[in-house]
Amino acid sequence: MLTLILRRLLLFVPMWIGVSILSFVIVHATPGDPAAAFVGMDASAGSLEVARERLGLDLPYWQQLLNWLGGTLTGNLGDSFFLGRSVWQAIVERLPVTFSLGFLSLLIAVIVGIPLGTAAALAPNSWKDTVSIGVSLTFLSVPEFVVGMILIYVFGVELRWLPIGRYEPLSAGFLPWFYHLLLPALALGLSQSALIARMTRVALLQVLRADYIRTARAKGLPERVVIGKHAFRNAIITIVTVIGLSVALLLSGAFITEALFQLPGVGNLGVSSVLRRDYPVIQGLLLIASSFILVVNLLVDILYAMLNPSVSGR
Repeated sequence: MLTLILRRLLLFVPMWIGVSILSFVIVHATPGDPAAAFVGMDASAGSLEVARERLGLDLPYWQQLLNWLGGTLTGNLGDSFFLGRSVWQAIVERLPVTFSLGFLSLLIAVIVGIPLGTAAALAPNSWKDTVSIGVSLTFLSVPEFVVGMILIYVFGVELRWLPIGRYEPLSAGFLPWFYHLLLPALALGLSQSALIARMTRVALLQVLRADYIRTARAKGLPERVVIGKHAFRNAIITIVTVIGLSVALLLSGAFITEALFQLPGVGNLGVSSVLRRDYPVIQGLLLIASSFILVVNLLVDILYAMLNPSVSGR
């Protein structure tokens, strides 16, 4: 176990440096001039030159890259071009919203997806299986923003059961927090629940055909013991992998969902920063999001080792 963790941590450092460089290259390769967005499209050439110098865009490309890498190694992601504050401050003050949305969305995805996939696997080719496959294919095919717009129209506009475009922090109480986040969390979590349901069904079907499951049933063990202790325990590794993938997909989906529901989170910040060509904020968001995904992958590997000790020595 310790060897596995050390190996993954050693790989984490070069991958993090690579992600830092890639974030800088991707942002600077996109079309558009932040200086023009800063002073206005009708500004004179002199004003644009002054703006580029003020924003540090007049420096050679390689020097900007070295300054960026040096800043990331010391925890300095620079200052926003438009927000009048550091990138860290702009991101940190919005993280609670995104983490709240991601947590609730993942909870919905797991609570809906695993029972749905399990029910389908235990009754293959039945109406339960048909319904599970139909629901999964529907939510896998429809983008999050389409699901979000349908939920907004039905529950926010027509029925007026849930609010739209407002956020209450957890400090205001659990019920207000849950009430204002439920609609965007459903829009984001239902798509991932479909993926989890599909993979849970596949994993359990493979395990239920194994010889040791037939042996367990031949011994007269109760079905709940066969499923819970033997089948589900061996299928959980595949399910954990899908949940880890869902975390990354939820993070990317949060950008669109937060913009759609006007939540003051990191995703909404990212969309507005792209529109304004705010290079430091975009680079910081890419780096933090990529680092978060790397950490999630590390945690998934550790869970692998805990659930299946045979992989810990690899």
